[in-house]
Amino acid sequence: MEVHCSFAVQKTNSDMCESTQKSCEPRRKRTDECSAPSEMARIITDPATGKCYCRGKVLGKGGFAKCYEMTDLSTSKVYAAKIIPHARVSKPHQREKIDREIELHRVLHHKHIVHFYHHFEDKENIYILLEYCSRKSLAHILKVRKVLTEPEVRYYLRQIVSGLKYLHGQEILHRDLKLGNFFVSESMELKVGDFGLAAKLQPAGNRRKTICGTPNYLSPEVLNKQGHGCESDVWALGCVMYTMLLGRPPFETTNLKETYRCIREARYSLPSLLSPQAKQLIASLLAKIPEDRANLDLILRHDFFTQGFSPERLPPSCCHSPPDFHISSPAKSFFKKAAAALFGGKRDKVKYYETLNKLTKEEEEIYKLQHDLERTAISQQQHSKKISKNGSLLPPSAESPVTLATESQSPVTQDTIRLIVRGSLGSCSSSSECLEDGLTGSVAETVARVLRRCLENMPNAQDVPQCLSSSSLQWVTKWVDYSNKYGFGYQLSDHSVGVLFNNGSHMSLLPDRKTIHYYAQLGQCSVFPTCEVPENFVGQVTVLKYFSQYMEENLMDGGDLSSMTDAHMPRLYLLQWLKSDRALMMLFNDGTFQINFYQDHTKIILTCQSEEYMLTYINGDRVSKTFQLSSLLTSGCPTDLRERMVYSLNMLLQRCSLKATADIFWTDILRHCVNCNAAAGVKDDSERKISRTDGLVQRE
Repeated sequence: MEVHCSFAVQKTNSDMCESTQKSCEPRRKRTDECSAPSEMARIITDPATGKCYCRGKVLGKGGFAKCYEMTDLSTSKVYAAKIIPHARVSKPHQREKIDREIELHRVLHHKHIVHFYHHFEDKENIYILLEYCSRKSLAHILKVRKVLTEPEVRYYLRQIVSGLKYLHGQEILHRDLKLGNFFVSESMELKVGDFGLAAKLQPAGNRRKTICGTPNYLSPEVLNKQGHGCESDVWALGCVMYTMLLGRPPFETTNLKETYRCIREARYSLPSLLSPQAKQLIASLLAKIPEDRANLDLILRHDFFTQGFSPERLPPSCCHSPPDFHISSPAKSFFKKAAAALFGGKRDKVKYYETLNKLTKEEEEIYKLQHDLERTAISQQQHSKKISKNGSLLPPSAESPVTLATESQSPVTQDTIRLIVRGSLGSCSSSSECLEDGLTGSVAETVARVLRRCLENMPNAQDVPQCLSSSSLQWVTKWVDYSNKYGFGYQLSDHSVGVLFNNGSHMSLLPDRKTIHYYAQLGQCSVFPTCEVPENFVGQVTVLKYFSQYMEENLMDGGDLSSMTDAHMPRLYLLQWLKSDRALMMLFNDGTFQINFYQDHTKIILTCQSEEYMLTYINGDRVSKTFQLSSLLTSGCPTDLRERMVYSLNMLLQRCSLKATADIFWTDILRHCVNCNAAAGVKDDSERKISRTDGLVQRE
């Protein structure tokens, strides 16, 4: 049996919750001292690129590596550099471990995952450049603070769960979740790091029986050699929560055998100083049977989160001293005002917490919005889709008034596309006239004209034309339809968040999270800081912030396009959004057009840059390619992209109520496809018929 453990020595004092790092691999020879390399150079050069870096202070030590602060001398950007001497990984299995860590980590992109920038090696070392987190780790914070308050624990746990949901969505197990692997950035954002023990999730019957991790955080099934699953990471999360609240791990004893016995029996104490909600959540995370543990989707809906105050931000002072949530907390004022604004509570009823973890009636109301949003999160493993009597998938409206971008939906085959007008800037969502306002109509007609010209003249092609290497593109990465009550929310690639409300107004929260732009109608923008919200806007700001928080914690980005932030680019805001039973269409003030297809998660984004139209296609694997529209016009494109372009155009034409134009267009398209087939020597017979189905040109 192979054994890998991060720590072996147990300590009982609360200062050291994870013990001194030592290897507990059986009979492993300690070669660190005898083969210690000569002193490392201060200036390190990447042999492949020629870039030079200056090595700084030591940030931490591990089994094979040391982590240093390292600065790119050409840009002054600071990294956390994991440096592994070749002498420490001379054996094949040791090098394979490092290569596996690099392979898993380099493809991860999430706000709460330590970012992987680059790796290279020279004759002496392997260098891995990672995101630098200046506030160190939760282990450092807890060593100074001893224990954390429940609001702080909620703040950190929300971010851990968000990162962990992303990892499990990528079918990756961390396998070593602990305080020392949760890093804190300058802005007090938590990042999950250290993927040295991470592995791909395997089916239950094929899971590795390796015992790896930190002894205090190992789960019963891992100790019993049943293998790691997602539930093992959830167990470790329970240990982390317990440690943050009480300053020591739940199964810590004076010797390792006793610790393992307690873990196998799930035997630990819950002191009375914990709130009932905290005790209940810890118990659900540390359930002995893996299947009985709370899944990640349910954790944030637990009473511990919904019935207790959770700050939006923590001040840096929390790294060394407890925060004061009672006297001058901005969040206290925010929730108090929002409760009155959104739900009309009387002044004499709007009271704040009598205790830190108890809500008044009005404050329970303020969380209803959060609950409604969280209930729409879709777990593919826990919830099956509703089926109609004939066995087909029901449309979204039959399941829930709220539809998320992550939800798969089966298209209903029909000759025309049924559009549901939900929102348009300057008009209420119920008004059919909102389709024909000046700017929105102009944007839609321009996009339709450009797409039509391309499709009418574009040749058939099976190969993908040459794509552009990069593009400064802003696009919608996440969205939430909650128009049955409030409106439509979305997040852009620059991390700004917008909501187009049902009353026709639009509000944007800028990436700095300090500034709000408000549009009552086209071209009329009001700007105010989040700390000084006008009284008549408090309710809408509340909804905006909840949409932002919900999308960040529950939805993953819809593609691999890098985030582009350019101060010179115009501020993007949504003019109109429409839905069919197959796709979501969005039109923006700068002419950007985006359409998202529910079932396969493909997307088309059309933008105009320097008088040149660019089309970006994101496939079902969330891999993006950007083309100049002129290159598609001359070279053609594969069938899957052409079909989606045709559907997009048909949706635009029907949006403009141009039924006659749509009919003429279909005639032109059918004629064009038949001519292309004839030129290619394909007969119009039963082997290759052209049909119009669901608004698409399809080959049967």
